[in-house]
Amino acid sequence: FVLLGEQFTDESAQAEGQKLALYLNDWWAKEINAKHGVPSFLEIEYETHYSRFVMPRMRHSEKGSKKRYAGLLKGPNGEESIVFKGLENVRSDWTALARELQNKLYSAVFHDQDYQEEIIALIDDLNAGLLDDQLVYRRKLRRPLASYDKVRPPHVQAALKAEQRREQAGLLPFYTSGSAVEYVITVHGAEPYEYRQSPIDYQHYIDKQIRPVVDGIVCFKGETLADWIEPQSDLFETQ
Repeated sequence: FVLLGEQFTDESAQAEGQKLALYLNDWWAKEINAKHGVPSFLEIEYETHYSRFVMPRMRHSEKGSKKRYAGLLKGPNGEESIVFKGLENVRSDWTALARELQNKLYSAVFHDQDYQEEIIALIDDLNAGLLDDQLVYRRKLRRPLASYDKVRPPHVQAALKAEQRREQAGLLPFYTSGSAVEYVITVHGAEPYEYRQSPIDYQHYIDKQIRPVVDGIVCFKGETLADWIEPQSDLFETQ
């Protein structure tokens, strides 16, 4: 990644990227030949220019990761798109809620738009039960269900509950190795989406789906999700 600076337009940045790639390849060829006396077969290629770019911090760290980033691309006709690498938006084990939130949040940040009120409204809708269809986790079983005799991850717990309900209804077992399990987190733990009996644990989704997405980018402005949604209390000193 190379930060060119705001003095470059989108067009000149593309040309500068190509120029930089040629320069580095020439330098590398001379360096290899001078030190080792052999031709260089290494080649760096210019790939993409992002007009806006961010590397979210890794959880519990002040550092970013070259494998986790998002960038705003502008096409030749002015059309825009956001590329996500390694973030929740492209991971199948995150909910539709997290992916949609991340897309809207990064778009707002890249376009210098307000996002706080929209996130607060999203959480209000979540707590009101208006987003239940976006809270489904989906994960595959890596081995037969019966083999999970010691550690039982949430998707396994949900599958076992689903099979129990199917047995009670006189249905044959459904889940095998490789089957995808759709489940939600309730106040009584993971439950299969289609057989859910308990109320959904909305706080879980705030803490595990919304907070990581939001805090990963608003931290650069010295903000956190807690600043907006958790009630502020006065501090009193006791003698």
